[in-house]
Amino acid sequence: MVEGKEDRSIRSLIERFQKSEHWAVSLARDILWLVVVVGGIALFLYLICGTWPAVVTIESQSMVPHMNVGDLVVVVQKDRYGEFQTWAEGNRSGVIRYGNYGDVIIYKPNGMTSVHPIIHRAIQYVTTDPVTEIKGVTFRVNYTPPHSGYITWGDNNPYPDQFSSIQGIGRIEPVKEEWVVGKALFAIPLVGYLPLHIVEVTIIIFVLIALHELYMRSNEKETKSPSKKIGKKNR
Repeated sequence: MVEGKEDRSIRSLIERFQKSEHWAVSLARDILWLVVVVGGIALFLYLICGTWPAVVTIESQSMVPHMNVGDLVVVVQKDRYGEFQTWAEGNRSGVIRYGNYGDVIIYKPNGMTSVHPIIHRAIQYVTTDPVTEIKGVTFRVNYTPPHSGYITWGDNNPYPDQFSSIQGIGRIEPVKEEWVVGKALFAIPLVGYLPLHIVEVTIIIFVLIALHELYMRSNEKETKSPSKKIGKKNR
């Protein structure tokens, strides 16, 4: 009996929430609907791409001209939708992605999540053996990797990532398999500016929802008020 009463009570609350005309409840319904839609899109992208995040935004000019600031890049698992190839492998097979040989990967530098992932081209896979050249460039001093992984290089940068450092992390190491988020599948120009300003966009959406709700309430009051006045005159 108690469970039956609780079930009816919950159904009653849900019905009241669905049918209530109070502005606060109506606003809550709109926000909930927005959350459900965004969550559904995120789930769909995860199922299709197999990665999270499933989209990233280009925030620097390191991949110009093949990727530009504000491009929204769809990210998929490394071996999904075509065999993954580095620049060295693509140079041999003739596979070109984004205007050059090989795939562009998204990776967590040194496996750290405290900084944004980097999206650069995978050049070649190295072991702990000394590297004498990368992409046809011969070094005056051999580079000895601290461990196996991918050498990465932004198309618009003068040298590989592994020859540079990030504040708080130090020298970027060759990218281990577990640090790879995924590879770039395709990019949509300019759309990425929305995620770059996601806080501002979210605030604007919530303000527009609230204004729309207030506008609708105002219209309802205006349509109801004349009938009340007529009723008083007839008496």
